[in-house]
Amino acid sequence: MSLRFSFAVGIGLFLTFIGLNQAGIVALGVPGAPVRAGNITTAPVLVALLGFVLLAVLIIRKVPGAILLGIVLTAIVAFVTRTAAAPVHLLSMPPSLNPILWQLDFRGALTWHAFPIVLTIFIMAFVDTMGTLIGLSARAGFLDDKGNLPQIERPMLVDALSTCVAPALGTTTAGAFVESATGIEAGGRTGLTALTTAACFALTLFFSPFVASIPAQAYAPALIMVGLFMLAPIVRIDFSDYSESIPAFAVVTLMCFTFNIAMGITAGFVLYPLCKLAAGRIKEVKPALLVLTGLSLLFYVFYPYG
Repeated sequence: MSLRFSFAVGIGLFLTFIGLNQAGIVALGVPGAPVRAGNITTAPVLVALLGFVLLAVLIIRKVPGAILLGIVLTAIVAFVTRTAAAPVHLLSMPPSLNPILWQLDFRGALTWHAFPIVLTIFIMAFVDTMGTLIGLSARAGFLDDKGNLPQIERPMLVDALSTCVAPALGTTTAGAFVESATGIEAGGRTGLTALTTAACFALTLFFSPFVASIPAQAYAPALIMVGLFMLAPIVRIDFSDYSESIPAFAVVTLMCFTFNIAMGITAGFVLYPLCKLAAGRIKEVKPALLVLTGLSLLFYVFYPYG
C-alpha cells in the first residue's frame, strides 16, 4: 500500500519543486548541488511569493475557484509591475496543423536502432500515467481500502488512445498530467469535469495570446500549493516497515531530485520486490508487479543518460 501512496507524495513534492523552480526560488541542475537557493529579492520571485500568499489566503477562506483566481490576479500583478510582458492581443485564430499533421516516420520507428528510444518512451509514458493516476486518485478519494484504483484499465485506455492520436496531430503526448490536481482541488470528480475542461481548452485556441502570456510566477504558486495538498497520503505510509518505507523513500526522493516522475516510480518498482524478498514476504508481491519490475529494469538499461 505504501508504494502506491508514495506515488501521491512523490508527485506532490514533484509539483512543489516544479513550482519553486518556476518561481525562481530554487534552481535545479547546478553543478555540485542539485538544489540551491535562488535570489528571492528579484521582482519575479517577489511576485511569485505574493501570489503564493494570495493563493493561501483564498484557499483558507474557501473562495470558489481559488487556484484559477490566484493565477489570474498574480498574472495581472506581473503585468502591472512589468515583471512579465502583457499580451498585445487577446484573440487570434488557431494556427494551421498542416505543417505538423501526420508527419510520422513509421519505417524509422520500426528499426532496431530506434528500439531503445521507443522502449524508453513507452516505459516512461506507462509509469508516468500509472503514477499520475494513483496519485491523483488518492487525492480525489477514488482508491479502495487496499490502495487500488477500481477499473484503472479505463483511464489507462483513454490515456493510451490519446498518446496514439497526439503524434498523428503533431503535438506532444496528450495523456494524464499531474496538473490535473488543480481541477481536483477545485472540486472536479466526474466525467463532466473532463468534458468541461476539454471544451475550455478548445476555447483557449482562440485566446492563445493571453494564455501564452501567463508568466511562470503566476502559475508556479498554484503548483506549489497543489503539491502541498497531495502530501496528505504520506500519513498512510508505514515507516516502521522498512520493506515498505525504503521503496517509498526512493520514489519520493528520485522523483524530486531527478525532476523525472518515471525515474522515481521505476525505482520503487525495482526496490519493492527486492525489499519484500529480503523481508521473507515475497508472497505479498503480485505477478503483475514483477512484470513492472522487469520493465523498470529495462528502463534503466536503455535510458539515455547524459
